[in-house]
Amino acid sequence: MKISFPYLIGTGIHDITGPAAEVGMMGYSMPHQKTAGIHMRLRSRAFVIASPKNGKQVVYVCADLGMIFQGVKQQVIKKLKTKFGNMYVDENVLLNANHTHSGPGGYSHYSLYNLSILGFDKLNFDCIVQGIYESIIKAHNNLTPGYIFINQGELPNAGMNRSLEAYEKNPEEEKEEYACDTNKEMTLLKFVTSDGDEIGMLNWFAVHSTNLGNTNRLISGDNKGFASYLFEKIKGTDYRANKTFVAAFAQAEAGDVTPNIWGYPDGINDFKHMREIAKRQYEKAKSLYDSANKKLKGNIDYRHRYVDFSNVVISPEWANGKENIHTCPPAIGFSKIAGSTEDGVGVEFIPEGMTFDSVNLPEITFLPELQKCHEEKRILIPIGDKAPFYLTPVILPIQIITIGNLALLAVPFECTTMAARRLRKAVKDELSAIGVSHILIAGYANAYSCYVTTREEYTAQHYEGASTHFGPYTLNAYQQEFNKLALSLKNGALIEPGPVPPDLLNKQVILQLSVMGDLEPPSGNFGDVSRDAQESYHRGETVSVVFWGAHPRNNLRIQDTYLLVERRDENGWIPVAYDWDDETFYKWERSGIAHSKITIEWKIPEDTPAGEYRIHHFGDWKSFLTGENTPYSGTSRVFTIVK
Repeated sequence: MKISFPYLIGTGIHDITGPAAEVGMMGYSMPHQKTAGIHMRLRSRAFVIASPKNGKQVVYVCADLGMIFQGVKQQVIKKLKTKFGNMYVDENVLLNANHTHSGPGGYSHYSLYNLSILGFDKLNFDCIVQGIYESIIKAHNNLTPGYIFINQGELPNAGMNRSLEAYEKNPEEEKEEYACDTNKEMTLLKFVTSDGDEIGMLNWFAVHSTNLGNTNRLISGDNKGFASYLFEKIKGTDYRANKTFVAAFAQAEAGDVTPNIWGYPDGINDFKHMREIAKRQYEKAKSLYDSANKKLKGNIDYRHRYVDFSNVVISPEWANGKENIHTCPPAIGFSKIAGSTEDGVGVEFIPEGMTFDSVNLPEITFLPELQKCHEEKRILIPIGDKAPFYLTPVILPIQIITIGNLALLAVPFECTTMAARRLRKAVKDELSAIGVSHILIAGYANAYSCYVTTREEYTAQHYEGASTHFGPYTLNAYQQEFNKLALSLKNGALIEPGPVPPDLLNKQVILQLSVMGDLEPPSGNFGDVSRDAQESYHRGETVSVVFWGAHPRNNLRIQDTYLLVERRDENGWIPVAYDWDDETFYKWERSGIAHSKITIEWKIPEDTPAGEYRIHHFGDWKSFLTGENTPYSGTSRVFTIVK
């Protein structure tokens, strides 16, 4: 029988929202920024694609996370192997983060990334691993014959280069090859079954998810997570269903691309700006989706390898003809702790651009060779994968996945615009020879090792250069190693898997205390109302109700909700909004020693029908005596929305 379709395709989505109280948030490394509620739930969005012609399949996951850490990938693969054997392994599974800075942290196995969170948080880690795994299971179970359409277009007004001084150090002739100092192109895939059912959308666009600044304490997917929500809303996505439409706004080379085109996040207009950047991405994606008519064609293939990047010898071909060039044992520079002055300032008295020659500090006499290797970078902290601290990984994954004429370069770092352009060039000839016409960077993938800049950008020692772990020739090493993968694909040859990174799950320092218990509220019962709603509201106004509640860490309510907005009709109470909807806010605060107050806000949409409504809150309280959790709920008064 002749196969009339090129692929089997499946999509799946699952909740990965971690503890909504008292966990340090991942991204800005600010100890004071701890979760205190939910703006929108975090999701893992999975796409499984199989080629009946050559029997190969791949998994692509876009997760509402700051980063994909190596330990997450390791545990997801272990769970997949338990269920599927060797069907889904390191080589053909690509996990990508959308880089929101508004999610709970503590889910890395490397101490540097858990430092501001006060150690490893097993509850959050397990939530993320299980949620990613469940989304893949759903996508696999939904596999069906279908087509993948591809479309591309420019989105000019959703980001700008936040490190122009460094970018301008690149060669003039190189910069003249490109119209912009950031990549403005969005590439989109549309998934349609052979029966004509639309089941998913996946796009890549380079912009940081940092509209919500380091004063925000509400869990949110930021601009990319919100763009996904907007797209899924028009497609009628059911977040509790095993089979539903999935829309992912994946991350690309956003290393030097900020969404804060209005200026530094001020804690006042952050949500407004986030919605605007999300809306621009959504509208462009919707336009590309509606007009997509070119199909991906060709087989699926992939290559994956681990490389110890602490000492890669770089051949003259990839070092601009220089001899004896190599990477360095990892270290971070002083400008790392300055933070990004456009997105998230760190230590204010440390400026960006602190080079070795510009800083009058004592010589690092105990590490002269390391300082010499890192050249312009004035070393602040030598880091690396060494017991007992295991600060950052040095053995990192690199991966190329091809789906017909599309190639995805999975990079375990934040890639600047020009670094990405050079990386694509490093594999272009080899991949073109096997029919690839589109080469994309899938950033923040499979592991995390901060930034990679060009050699010229590195000399500026801005935040990105100071965060380039393996020294001035880090990009050259990645160009060389990715080229090896591309040659392997071109020649149909196998490639050595490389050294296996350590599994550090059982070596974690846990400083995050569990909830000991919740005290009975002064009112007498969990779920009692402390401050009730008004009797009536108009559209556009905000309903606010305060409940006596309990610590949200007791029950993450995965695939569930902490709140409902309900409308009364002839059949009873009908849900109209949940804690994942943009018009609702779930806010937690500690009251006294072990009391919790829960504030639920609902900004009434302009198209809300007149009628009777109420706010319903759900939670679980923990007994100090037994340690057991007991569900509770509470409801506001019935209020009226008037015409």
